[in-house]
Amino acid sequence: MTTPSRRDLANAIRFLAADAVQAANSGHPGMPMGMADIAEVLWNDYLSHNPGNPGWFNRDRFVLSNGHGSMLQYALLHLSGYDLPIEQLRNFRQLESMTPGHPENFMTPGVETTTGPLGQGFANAVGFALAEKILARRFNRPEFDIVDHRTWVFMGDGCLMEGISHEAASLAGTLGLGKLVAFWDDNNISIDGEVQGWFTDDTPARFEAYGWRVIRNVDGHDADEVKTAIDTALKHDDKPVLVCCRTTIGFGSPAKAGKESSHGAPLGKDEITATREALGWNHDAFEIPQAIRDGWRANNAGTVREDQWNTLFDKYAARHPELAAELTRRSHGELPAGFGEAADAYIAKLQEEGPSVASRKASQMALDAYGPLLPELIGGSADLAGSNLTIWKGSRDVNSEDAGANYIYFGVREFAMTAISNGLALHGGFLPYDATFLVFSDYARNAVRMSALMGAHAIHVYTHDSIGLGEDGPTHQPIEHLASLRHIPKNDVWRPCDAVESAVAWKAAIERDDGPSCLVFSRQTLPHQSRSDAQLRDIARGAYVLRDSDGDPELILLATGSEVGLAMDAAAKLGDKVRVVSMPSTTVFDRQPAGYRETVLPDRCRRRIAIEAGVTDFWRKYVGLDGAVVGIDSFGASAPAEKLFEHFGFTVDKVVEAANSLR
Repeated sequence: MTTPSRRDLANAIRFLAADAVQAANSGHPGMPMGMADIAEVLWNDYLSHNPGNPGWFNRDRFVLSNGHGSMLQYALLHLSGYDLPIEQLRNFRQLESMTPGHPENFMTPGVETTTGPLGQGFANAVGFALAEKILARRFNRPEFDIVDHRTWVFMGDGCLMEGISHEAASLAGTLGLGKLVAFWDDNNISIDGEVQGWFTDDTPARFEAYGWRVIRNVDGHDADEVKTAIDTALKHDDKPVLVCCRTTIGFGSPAKAGKESSHGAPLGKDEITATREALGWNHDAFEIPQAIRDGWRANNAGTVREDQWNTLFDKYAARHPELAAELTRRSHGELPAGFGEAADAYIAKLQEEGPSVASRKASQMALDAYGPLLPELIGGSADLAGSNLTIWKGSRDVNSEDAGANYIYFGVREFAMTAISNGLALHGGFLPYDATFLVFSDYARNAVRMSALMGAHAIHVYTHDSIGLGEDGPTHQPIEHLASLRHIPKNDVWRPCDAVESAVAWKAAIERDDGPSCLVFSRQTLPHQSRSDAQLRDIARGAYVLRDSDGDPELILLATGSEVGLAMDAAAKLGDKVRVVSMPSTTVFDRQPAGYRETVLPDRCRRRIAIEAGVTDFWRKYVGLDGAVVGIDSFGASAPAEKLFEHFGFTVDKVVEAANSLR
């Protein structure tokens, strides 16, 4: 074969995608076939990466926000030399393969983030670009651009229809993320057909209004036009760039190009044969001629790029040893030496001092204590900083020129905020937290779910955790939200009862490195609880005996958050045979060894009452069908908090009544 043309190289993507979808009898061939020419130019001429080391810190980040077209990314990774052999492409969408239906960051080398829920990959990309910008400001020095990479994102019409794209694009423009380049696959097709009936936005004007630089009317099948557009995008770094690429979905298919029939189903054997003939691809399924492979890797100088960067970093380390050591630590996700001991000392001091404060205030106190120890900590709130109390003494606005900037004013953008935090976490070098009212976790929930699915080390802070927020009424009073968050696999949820448990919850969330944590705090003041040293240590296990009975317990009261104080008051009235268990994190407690769980909730004591200002059904797994739950299964009301707790039965008398009903 003669030297392959750019179209030949792009066709390798097209037919790997079409063949894999056909073999799986499932998938989306249309987008990979439509974006293949754009991807070929970007990956062969511009993307700075090293297939031999997918985790190289200064690599460019590539995000496939329209993740249903995952075979585009798998083909790119395979052809570029990542550890993704052809057998894995043959096993597309099969159990335990490295090529699942949508890109998964924990399954496939070279995949930066899990995508598929449309628009979220784009928001993750904003987080990647923000991380690069802030790290560059913090660590780069004259002659040493140690942090210097770009974020490239592919997205389709569906991504742009999703509301999260508006939120994320608006903030990206405001923040001036000039190393973010997005390619819009403008193919005029979604699952239901031609989009004119439901998507007629002037997308270029929209992005220009957001403060983006927009490159319009690029022929996505003309490699020269694509290359010119990218060159134009790279001339300035003051604004993010949207490259508007007109493409044909299912490009090359005689019968299905430009039609929704190529979007989410195999082309069919006969149509693949016809497409081979139409594009002059005279090779069997999954066959990539050596000349094509060589053409794909001719400009792949990944090892050279990383070696050059390593040489630069060695010189940087010699000139700026402390900065180099700090960047290395942060890029590896390692906490500063001594953090755990310092946090434990703060927790012990709190226990000794015994402040009674709202747990949202206790959260801010913990940030003031831990923040100076954690230069990687970066946070923000969805326009509720004064209510969430997420600004601590060392907070500095990322919109400033401060090299230590660490606070993001996200505006009223709960969904994008959470997805951007995921991007910050996945990029490396940061430990992000975000915040809003607990009731508005609904707006962000799918991004929280993605945090857990990806194992992103992000902390989601939710305040105003119950009817205790009072007069704002039922629209702002969470009822089902705690249970909903707890039901997300691998998502730790903490609802602390006082300042001490709040500090422990923050420490646990910071030290956890395999997934997210949701920290849930009150608006109202919560009383300090007395504890022994052993009880103090056991908080981190998710549940512990706060008040023990005289001998074997005859009744166990379980509670979280603001209801722990109620449980303690009720226990005092019910007598000496009552145990009170504080359970700040059901998810953490459920992971404890069976022996420990038995010491806290012994099987021999089945008279149990759970108390929490939320839905009751969640607690049945702890109290059983014969136990009782003092909770709330209706919406709240507008009134002062103390009136609401009385009205909805969160009183000592109500708990005593429930206990008597169990006799």
